[in-house]
Amino acid sequence: METLTVKQKIFSSPITKIILALLVFMPVVIIGQQVAVKLLALTPLEKDYRNLLKGLFVSTACIFSYIIFFKKYDQRAVTEFASTGLAKNLIIGALIGFVLQSLTVVVMYLNGSYSITAVNPISFILIPFALMFTVAIIEEILVRGIIFRIMEEKLGSYIALAISSFLFGIFHLANPHSTLISSICITTAGFLMGAVFIYSRNLWMPIALHFAWNFTQSGIFGAITSGNEKTKSLVEAQIQGPELITGGAFGPEGSIQAIVFLALATILVLAVSHKGNKMVRPYWKKN
Repeated sequence: METLTVKQKIFSSPITKIILALLVFMPVVIIGQQVAVKLLALTPLEKDYRNLLKGLFVSTACIFSYIIFFKKYDQRAVTEFASTGLAKNLIIGALIGFVLQSLTVVVMYLNGSYSITAVNPISFILIPFALMFTVAIIEEILVRGIIFRIMEEKLGSYIALAISSFLFGIFHLANPHSTLISSICITTAGFLMGAVFIYSRNLWMPIALHFAWNFTQSGIFGAITSGNEKTKSLVEAQIQGPELITGGAFGPEGSIQAIVFLALATILVLAVSHKGNKMVRPYWKKN
């Protein structure tokens, strides 16, 4: 009986739960991508369409692996991916991401650092759409669904939000052309997406926000995202000027105005969540 109690304590530990969830989730991501590539290589589809289908396949596998794992492990309904209010959560999240990224580019335009040189066919958005869609789902499940949500159960919303957001920023330090400002911006974005999760209590809204932020940046405005290679986009743009405003080789995410807009949005969402009593207190204050 005493051994069983020890086992229960170990398996209910946030650290154990996070480690086991990652051991299930990460192989799904890695193996899923390899399987999708090999299967789609057998089809006559063009590369863009193969990438789109690969993204959908991997994203679906990630969502289902998350749902199955926590449904079995926690013995609960996984409401983070509930279909109730799905359209509302996706629309709100996407609007927040689109507006914030658009404001960031508007500042570049007003500074004379951004100008459109050409408009491409709508089909050009397929690659960034598939890429950003997949990235948003993988990173939000990893950081907000696993790390933040599990830590929040014990440490409360504010501490878990700080830890997960700093980890989110650290994860992106390995990206090409990373700078101090870009790291601060990514960390601030982590705070916003965590705050949006607290507000909505589901992963659809932060996923939509994350996707729209990245997709608007690279798929629509033709900028670089997080220091990665430039993808095809709806418009071709010439971006030049002070790195503080343009983000330099890292992209608009490395700009000072992006930090300001993300920070203001985070404060607003947290204020609304606090007013709605959606913040979780740490375990030592619950009693």
